[in-house]
Amino acid sequence: MSEPIRNKKLDSITAPTPQNTPANAAPISSRAQQPGVASIKEEELDRAAAATLFAQNPGLVSMMQAKLGSLVGRSSGYIESLPASVRRRVAGLKGIQKEHSKLEADFQEEVLQLEKKYFAKFTPLYEKRAKIVNGGTEPTEEEVKVGEQQDEDDEDGAPEEKNDDAGENVKGIPEFWLSAMKNQVSLAEMITDRDEGALKYLTDIRMEYLDRPGFRLIFEFAENEYFTNKTITKTYFYQEENGYGGDFIYDHAEGDKIEWKAGKDLTVRIESKKQRNKNTKQTRVVKKTVPTESFFNFFAPPKPPADDDDATSDIEERLELDYQLGEDIKEKLIPRAIDWFTGEALQFESLEDYDEGEFEDEDDEEEDDLSDDRDEDDDSDEGDDGTKPKQETAECKQS
Repeated sequence: MSEPIRNKKLDSITAPTPQNTPANAAPISSRAQQPGVASIKEEELDRAAAATLFAQNPGLVSMMQAKLGSLVGRSSGYIESLPASVRRRVAGLKGIQKEHSKLEADFQEEVLQLEKKYFAKFTPLYEKRAKIVNGGTEPTEEEVKVGEQQDEDDEDGAPEEKNDDAGENVKGIPEFWLSAMKNQVSLAEMITDRDEGALKYLTDIRMEYLDRPGFRLIFEFAENEYFTNKTITKTYFYQEENGYGGDFIYDHAEGDKIEWKAGKDLTVRIESKKQRNKNTKQTRVVKKTVPTESFFNFFAPPKPPADDDDATSDIEERLELDYQLGEDIKEKLIPRAIDWFTGEALQFESLEDYDEGEFEDEDDEEEDDLSDDRDEDDDSDEGDDGTKPKQETAECKQS
């Protein structure tokens, strides 16, 4: 069942992947909570020196990783040192915990079935929304009245000036899904100017549950100049066995192949390079196709590394981002598309959900401006030979 948009005062939870959740759970419902691990604080460690040491000794890093990996799950010897009667009670508690785990798995299965039950009730509403967006039908007078009343209740301050054009020749709601996606922060970061031309033809985004744990996202397009696909899907699969706490563990994702029309592939760009023949001095232009950023790369998800491969941080980040994007579309965009189209959903988003590096304090901007002004003053003090006069006193800056 889709999650209501609300202000979440919770710590950010990393999206689960096959690499960072071998025993934890990637819940099929984003409301489930993952078990946490306390962080270890090493105040005496010189991190810069350690990073340099590890960078210069990759063999040492591999050896340490192998050693630590061999210690995972190994007994410390404490349980074995307990008296036999105590060890028997410990074994009994494990048996009770096993029964608890079975009940947790049953609980998660019932939650999934409840989600499916209400998703079936949501579906007719989504279908009517699609018809209105694409001009197939008009909303009823009662629906319009309820919506206008909500706008009046939500108004803060003077109302905005409205367009007097009746729009009799306008069909449906143009660029509905493109506008909604551009207001959803995680999706907006992926959409390039070139992508917008194709996403204008997006007529609907749907979701369906699989027979096994997982879900499928379905993007429907009108006929367009970019590709021949009428629908492009992305499917997220979960492992058959439940993880710790009975939750479903994310396994992998698969996307449809996009049948691009000639010269319209938005996931690549053409690089031209001039080459000169050393002997004849003649020049030629060599063109090369290289990958480029595009929202449509979403349908070519990263592949999890094989069990015997070491997962690099780059692959892990890409897997986490890919999973989180799917969850955002399933849990946020599809259920409340109109709120994303109008931008009203943004007021319920917590900035904690996004990378703090994307934002900076206004004081920092003022300091940057002051720094720029100082640089300009320094430039104006340069002599004719380009040298700066010797300063009598050094300025003390506080970072």
